[in-house]
Amino acid sequence: MGGEIQAGGAARSDDELLAAARQGDAKALEALLVRYQPHLYRFGLRMCGNVDDAGDVAQESLISMARSLPAFRGDASVSTWLYTIARRFCLKKRRRSKFAPVAEEPIDGSARDAALGLADPAPGPEQTAASRELEAALITAIDGLEPGQREVLLLRDVEGLSAPEVAKVLGLGVDAVKSRLHRARVAVRQRLAPMRGAPEAGGRPRRCPDVVRLFSEHLEGDIDPAVCARMETHLTGCADCRDDCATLKRTLAVCRALPEPQVPPHVGTAVKAALRAFLAAR
Repeated sequence: MGGEIQAGGAARSDDELLAAARQGDAKALEALLVRYQPHLYRFGLRMCGNVDDAGDVAQESLISMARSLPAFRGDASVSTWLYTIARRFCLKKRRRSKFAPVAEEPIDGSARDAALGLADPAPGPEQTAASRELEAALITAIDGLEPGQREVLLLRDVEGLSAPEVAKVLGLGVDAVKSRLHRARVAVRQRLAPMRGAPEAGGRPRRCPDVVRLFSEHLEGDIDPAVCARMETHLTGCADCRDDCATLKRTLAVCRALPEPQVPPHVGTAVKAALRAFLAAR
């Protein structure tokens, strides 16, 4: 992540906005809030499984960021810092009741559409309909992951943090993050494979290496050249494994292309009101 905002004809990076906000520039602070609000809302929605909780997570995270600006040492990126804050609020939401379920249920269709920023279904080009169907299926597949795998896949493959950044957010080692990531990718790929016209990996008897996991490791730069060469040789002669890898690659492309969700207007209004109150008190 870490996009740029045009201000006065010049693009301002996260670091520039952060530096200006720390100097008391209210517009720079608001620009950071606007930039990250949909991403934090999406993360909260996927992790909490509830639209209201997601709105609370986005609002509380952004206001916590504003209040913590003087203490931020800059030893992490803005996105890493914000997702660390958001995850803390997500955990609080999940622990808020002794009656809360251990595992979250996938959210219903209306909430899923809100997460994707989709309007009510309406006639349109066939390609657009197919794309929306695939995006909705991906959301369902992500929601079906256990929380530890879900947060890793969201941060790495949807929000675009690096593996070391994800490790910092979660307080884990990089190897542990990658292990969870590979399992999550394989699981999501298996659930989406039928939609992409490919069989589920492992769903047919064959004596083949675990190419889907190996390909995931290859994407993270974690297999040595000799293993990579053997995998490429195997793929040359195995159409099934080539399909498995291609399906994983397409699945990750869909993850990275998920549209930013439409944050409910009341959430944006509440964040701005809280920001104004914070600035007035400061």
